[in-house]
Amino acid sequence: MDEALEVVDVLADSGFEGIVAWLLRLVGLLALLAGLGLWLFTEAGLLVLPAALILVGLVLLVAPSVLLLAAELA
Repeated sequence: MDEALEVVDVLADSGFEGIVAWLLRLVGLLALLAGLGLWLFTEAGLLVLPAALILVGLVLLVAPSVLLLAAELA
């Protein structure tokens, strides 16, 4: 966790935190939509891959905000 906070701190110092945060949110949204698409538009039901994509998508949507807040507090 310390390494992630250090990377976020370096990005915040260089001014790229907004770009990286929006890039992670975009990847998270794409993963979330891909997981929902696999789950809803196939006849397989809830399998491991769609569930994992949905979970990773939700984490990537929330993680940039949490990391930036933790870097500011540290």
